[in-house]
Amino acid sequence: MPSRKFLNVCQHAFNLVVAVLLISAGLFAGYSLWDNQQVYATASDVRDSLLSLRPHEGEDNGPTFDELRAINPDVIAWITLDGTKIDYPIVQGEDDLEYLNKDVYGNFALSGAIFLSTQSSPDFSDAYSLVYGHHMDNSMMFGDLDLYLDQTFFDEHTTGVLMTPDATYSLEIVGVLTVTSSDSMIFSTASSKRDCRDVTAYVASHATYLRDDEAEKIAASEAGEERVVALATCSSQSTEARTVILARMVPYGSEG
Repeated sequence: MPSRKFLNVCQHAFNLVVAVLLISAGLFAGYSLWDNQQVYATASDVRDSLLSLRPHEGEDNGPTFDELRAINPDVIAWITLDGTKIDYPIVQGEDDLEYLNKDVYGNFALSGAIFLSTQSSPDFSDAYSLVYGHHMDNSMMFGDLDLYLDQTFFDEHTTGVLMTPDATYSLEIVGVLTVTSSDSMIFSTASSKRDCRDVTAYVASHATYLRDDEAEKIAASEAGEERVVALATCSSQSTEARTVILARMVPYGSEG
């Protein structure tokens, strides 16, 4: 009889522990969902507020880079990719970790900011420049780079704009590829000094999709004639995978 009572007590205790664990798991799941929603809501609010400050080329009364730099002197450019919601200022920090968890306003944010690698010249004068952004759902930050992995989208959306305080460039999409985070051609510390023809040849040989005409223009150019920019983000394929878009920079007013 005492053993039966002991077993009943143990059973009640076990049921209580299970109930507590289930409640705790439910609370944690609820908090995680709420926290995730807050991250995206914050990223969306920041993006919406920044769009009102987007410089407009040729508009005397439009916003200027001076207004953006009054908010953050690290702002060096603005990038827009047609057909996507990628429409953000680009910053450059003291190192490539500064803006991983900090937004353009200087506030802590898991969404971070779109930033130019410190390997690259802030005026995009290098033959090869490298820009990073977090991969986020709901078309936030560089999440829409995934769209280029669909061939129909890649074929139909081929352009963008890169504005700096001193110049405006049309971005002509060359190719999209998936690489590892240790890919030396894309991410090497010497990448800013690379000949863009070498980078383009590498992209052409590894691309998921490629615009042959743009790749051929770069391949046929003389050293220093062309400039390209790579846009990189995490990939959903694996923790080490990165989605990369390569675009040719064409100064406005010049023939493409």
